[in-house]
Amino acid sequence: MKRVLIATILASLVSLPAFAQGDLRLITPPRIFTVPGVETNVYFDNVLLHPSSDALLYDVDCSLGAQQHERWTATPSDGDVGEHTLTLRVVSPEMAAIEEQSVIVEVVDPAAGTGRKITLLCIGDSLTAASAITGRLVGLFEADQSVDATMIGEAGPDAGTGNRHEGYGGWTCERFATAWDSEDYREIGGRMRRARSPFVFEAEGQQPALDFQRYLDANNGGEPPDFITILLGCNDTFSATEETIEERIDAMSGHLEALIVAIREAAPDTEIALLTLVPPAASQDAFAASYRNGQTRWQYRRNQHRVVERQYQTWAGREDDGIFVVPTHANLDTVHGFPRVSVPANAHAAEEISRMSNGVHPATAGYYQIGDSIYCWLKSRLAD
Repeated sequence: MKRVLIATILASLVSLPAFAQGDLRLITPPRIFTVPGVETNVYFDNVLLHPSSDALLYDVDCSLGAQQHERWTATPSDGDVGEHTLTLRVVSPEMAAIEEQSVIVEVVDPAAGTGRKITLLCIGDSLTAASAITGRLVGLFEADQSVDATMIGEAGPDAGTGNRHEGYGGWTCERFATAWDSEDYREIGGRMRRARSPFVFEAEGQQPALDFQRYLDANNGGEPPDFITILLGCNDTFSATEETIEERIDAMSGHLEALIVAIREAAPDTEIALLTLVPPAASQDAFAASYRNGQTRWQYRRNQHRVVERQYQTWAGREDDGIFVVPTHANLDTVHGFPRVSVPANAHAAEEISRMSNGVHPATAGYYQIGDSIYCWLKSRLAD
């Protein structure tokens, strides 16, 4: 019986079709930014779509950093300032390239922006609301003697930390573009929650509408910020299926474009970073802990990957308009950058094992990696 079973398994493996060009949906960003002393990474599972990416074979060519099992990683020094070409290949056991893409790794001068005073607004959902991404940015700029950075926003812990933002749990592009209420905050589910978009206002004789200038009047002395980052998409597409994902992204993109247009009316020279949607935790355990049977890790991973593809298709190449797609998706450790708990392996086991415990919200280490990506992009713009 065992021989029959083994023979059946081997036969099925032999009959698996070879990867065709394009099957892996590789989406390495065209350019990655880093600064001396700040680690940057390309996690292989984050930039291609495959349920068993850890079983694939990779080959990285780059004068900078090192290829490890699950990533290419580098923490450059001052002597590395400049551009480095990184080529990532997925290869066969015979080292034939199955898929290949190249990216420019730009190591930015750490003195970039010397003497500048900048203001930064971070817009997002619960990933921003956690205040860890913005907290990391505050810490990086405090250590950066060349740039004086001020965060603006109506949310965040602040209390003298300077950690401010516009991040609200569960929010979508549509809520930021359209949500209206007579009160800023209302009690919802036993908690005080933001009820209206901070960017939507009433005008006499008109329906409530986006008015970014009024937001700036209240929060930045009427002046436009130098930079805005937007990290949205999780709530817009979390529950999408193969049949509905394109429609969901269409709706998300329309509301996001409306928000960008409103920002542009009041802030024509502000540079806007659209942060690529970051991948979820690496294990289905995390989704069981957060959503029970409500969503699978693989379906959401497919949704997230498609969002990133569409982000590049829709907004890449608009740098002359001051719009940039920033590759936060490549730099997040989905194994060690998410929360874990120790639990019994089963009801009768004395042994405890580590299981991932949150599907889409990173641990502090993961949030800090997102903050690193933003900081390095900001430094690249200050150097330009």
